[in-house]
Amino acid sequence: MPDPEQVKEEKNFYPDVPARAEPFFLKGANALDWGMQNRLARIFDPQTGKTVMLAIDHGYFQGPTTGLERVDVTILPLLPYADTLMCTRGILRAVIPPTFTRGVVLRASGGPSILKELSNEQIALDIEDAVRLNAAALAVQVFIGGEYETQTVHNMTRLADLGNCYGIATLAVTAVGREMVRDARYMRLACRICAELGATYVKTYYVSEDFETVTASCPVPIVIAGGKKLPELDALTMAYRAVQEGAAGVDMGRNIFQAESPVAMIQAVREVVHGGRKPEEAYDCYLTLKQEAEG
Repeated sequence: MPDPEQVKEEKNFYPDVPARAEPFFLKGANALDWGMQNRLARIFDPQTGKTVMLAIDHGYFQGPTTGLERVDVTILPLLPYADTLMCTRGILRAVIPPTFTRGVVLRASGGPSILKELSNEQIALDIEDAVRLNAAALAVQVFIGGEYETQTVHNMTRLADLGNCYGIATLAVTAVGREMVRDARYMRLACRICAELGATYVKTYYVSEDFETVTASCPVPIVIAGGKKLPELDALTMAYRAVQEGAAGVDMGRNIFQAESPVAMIQAVREVVHGGRKPEEAYDCYLTLKQEAEG
């Protein structure tokens, strides 16, 4: 124990310095608990407020998708360039090194395969397993307008309740059926419902007309899905427009791991999302990196 007579009197209280009370950098997240905010900061870069999520969870209903036949071979080289990895717990445990320290978003809904009605999903992950796996967020599919719409909305609200108990974010993924029109009106409806009922952030599709009304009317961050494979310049253009129109980043899969040079592509996407580079500039970056990789 120190001698009381040798303990200096406290004096550095800085009464002239106001207490710091900075708002959290992410839209709609100021009222969240510290743990939730900390996990969100592992998904979204605090410097830019944006994210480049790498989605590789396709196998949960499609099986070994092209480009994901061997995750250990094709995906591990991409991890240094991803802000966040979106995957299933099976792939996480079996393949992803535990030295990966960035955010992990776990697919938490599932059930039907591509051979069945996709909207008939259930919660397919226990919250305690998500805690064991140190998940930053749980992803759940929501089929607004689908046959099992109410069931999928309830899946999301149950996960949001569980996530709030443990400080784990909920990502609502808006699924659009073949018979539905992918326009801003539908996206506004789907994203707003998810946010109103508790989603921490939302993944949806980019639409070329009035997408800014989708992001403006949603009180939580929106990230865009990459969707089907596009030519590299087209994918970079979509990402650029989405971010310029209010998206907080992208969650791309096929447009990265099915690119001719996936490592070059994910770096080019980063140039668009975090660097604000225009699509043509990012595409030039992609071509340069691709050429360097080919020797």
